[in-house]
Amino acid sequence: MKNNLYITAFFTLFLSCHFYAQNKEAIPYQPSKSEILERYKQALKLDDAVKNKVFKTSIHAHWQPDGNLFWYSNVLKDSVREYILADATKGTKSKLFNEPKLKKALSVITGKALSQKNLAIDSLNYDSKAKSITLKYDKSYFQVNLSDYSIKSVASLPKDFNKYPKLNDQWARWNFFKTDSISPNKKWSAYIKDHNVFIKSISGGEAIQFTTDGTKEKPYGALAWSPDSNYVVGYHITLVEDLPVYYVLSSLPNTTRGKLKSNPYKQPGDPFTTYEMHLFHVANQKVVKVNTPIIDFFDAPKLDWRKGDATYFTYEKVDRGHQRFRIIEVNASNGETRSVVDEKTKTFIYESRLFTHYNKESNTVVISSEKDGWRHLYLINSLNGKEKQITKGEWVVRSVDSIDEHKKEIWFSASGRNPGEDPYYIHHYRIDFDGKKMVNLTPSKGNHSISFSLNKKYYIDTYSEPDVPTTIELHRTDNGAKIMELEKSDASAYLATGMSLPEPFHAKGRDGVTDIWGIICRPAHFDPNKKYPVIESIYAGPQDSFVPKNFMDRYTAEMQSLAQLGFIVVQIDGMGTANRSKAFHDVCWKNLKDAGFEDRILWIKALAKKYAYVDDSRVGLYGTSAGGQNALGGLLFHPEFYKAGVAACGCHDNRVDKQWWNEQWMGYPVDKNYEEQSNVTNATKLKGDLLLIVGEADENVPPESTYRVADELIKCGKTFEFLPLPGVGHSDGGPYGRKRKRDFFVKHLLGVDAHNRNNDELLQ
Repeated sequence: MKNNLYITAFFTLFLSCHFYAQNKEAIPYQPSKSEILERYKQALKLDDAVKNKVFKTSIHAHWQPDGNLFWYSNVLKDSVREYILADATKGTKSKLFNEPKLKKALSVITGKALSQKNLAIDSLNYDSKAKSITLKYDKSYFQVNLSDYSIKSVASLPKDFNKYPKLNDQWARWNFFKTDSISPNKKWSAYIKDHNVFIKSISGGEAIQFTTDGTKEKPYGALAWSPDSNYVVGYHITLVEDLPVYYVLSSLPNTTRGKLKSNPYKQPGDPFTTYEMHLFHVANQKVVKVNTPIIDFFDAPKLDWRKGDATYFTYEKVDRGHQRFRIIEVNASNGETRSVVDEKTKTFIYESRLFTHYNKESNTVVISSEKDGWRHLYLINSLNGKEKQITKGEWVVRSVDSIDEHKKEIWFSASGRNPGEDPYYIHHYRIDFDGKKMVNLTPSKGNHSISFSLNKKYYIDTYSEPDVPTTIELHRTDNGAKIMELEKSDASAYLATGMSLPEPFHAKGRDGVTDIWGIICRPAHFDPNKKYPVIESIYAGPQDSFVPKNFMDRYTAEMQSLAQLGFIVVQIDGMGTANRSKAFHDVCWKNLKDAGFEDRILWIKALAKKYAYVDDSRVGLYGTSAGGQNALGGLLFHPEFYKAGVAACGCHDNRVDKQWWNEQWMGYPVDKNYEEQSNVTNATKLKGDLLLIVGEADENVPPESTYRVADELIKCGKTFEFLPLPGVGHSDGGPYGRKRKRDFFVKHLLGVDAHNRNNDELLQ
């Protein structure tokens, strides 16, 4: 039955799409008000009907200490839960316990008759060695012997002390040191007193004062010991206090006054606290100023001391403006320095995705770089600076899971390596330090995520596509061999509602060569003889790519719901976003107003050429945060194509928004590009219909960013809708904002006047 539903859905879509491609005379969909009211009604019903209709999209494996057995649970129809025990060595799975016997045992100990329905267990722990389970039921805890189902009350569930394999922390580039620090040999204490550096013997005696020029405004601090206890690294710090941004909470209960709130908030161009590096020699009480530039971007860096020779350490420095990255080695004996790595670029180095791992045994560093045009891994000899490229090709390393220095192996994820596949799909690999013996642990087509057993002998591979159900498999780590399929998603009940799955679609971008990828959501039961307006859900923030790649991704839910009102809803990753080539990403450099619009417009036009039911003469877009900036940008810079936009909490002027995000893409110092690309500066260009949404309590993007746009639009006499939300933070407007957004698009793209929700009971 399930297979028949999938086949029926596929052929229905295939035949209808074939018909649409031939039907060049489709007429624009122009519903009446009664039709729209019915669509609202049916959309609400469908939203409710599709809830809890797809199962087995993920599992959470609870591994036993032996690393061979694990259990997990599935939630099935009507919230029925099943518990599964899997044996990786045998490649088998079975029920974790006999439910009738467990119910009987619980009934006896609680003195209550249990319902015939599924057993409602709040939480559970399994012990394979004792062959028992401990569970929480009806606010009490019980331990059950699975051999004979004898049962006893216990105080609580045992804690899981297992240490699961953990990703390397790619973000721990900066340290937050204590000002008081005991030396590794426990003989000395280094501390700050009256803003200066003192070191004192733990055994007693007078403290040694190393500095005298520390002040409240410019103290010493951030002390760190060398592993051999011979040196202390510290900094002469010039403190900078971030200026505040303000907002008013207008509608607090039990008061007739608004409340002024403020947060320290660094904007582009604002100064940073600076750190001037010094060395304090314990033996000769010498102070050495390190021969290196003042650290004027980010905090005091993490120090990596050379194993076996604590005279040397390295630290990382990203220059403000994100165009230079260095690994600098310091000779602690004299304060002299040299660059182990010194990478420069004409555009930007994506600092947040820099990966570095220091191999202590071999004095090497595994580092990521995009210098060959793609994000790859390199091995650097930290003693002589010699470099070897580990991964290479026209594909992208996405993350590093772990590094085994003894086996000289790297475990990582990448995308774009599998030909004939969506280049954003993530696969997982293992490779040697020399770039050989690369193993694809997840060869099946789809977007993959994996989790390892405690001993990393096995891994669970979960993969899917937007229109292909999730498969969950158990594999061996040594050779990637599949042991068994654990679960497969079942979407038959979802498809039976009439809802279709998103369709991946790609078309050529502005260069005529590069494929631009996105997804399409259609209304259920739409008329093949009609042309439906297009709404783009846009977020062109350069920090990532955003089109969902997994089956039943939660981010497609609103798109599919909005489509039911009579729209084709799409999402696209244009040039300027991440996870493709460096050239693809560089489009955003000092150019955030571009937002990949040229690619997006070509993509939608290609979609309309393929499917006659797509009306590319009526296109709207909506987004939040950077997406809010993009939504308004579409109306300002491409009014010939985009006719209506909803911009929520937009960072409309990159000078008003947060420093760390905007300088990464727009550069430093703040130059004319910031002003020229501002939605505020360009507000006079507005054509089409606009709804601005802003939360008055937004701590992410200052509300004034949106208010400045509104102010400029008013000054130049533009007509627009404005929805400020009392007490709301950084948001798309929440349930109320989403209702208003739907009404807005119905009015401006379908031509039906906005409903009066005060009178239309259905739309409350």
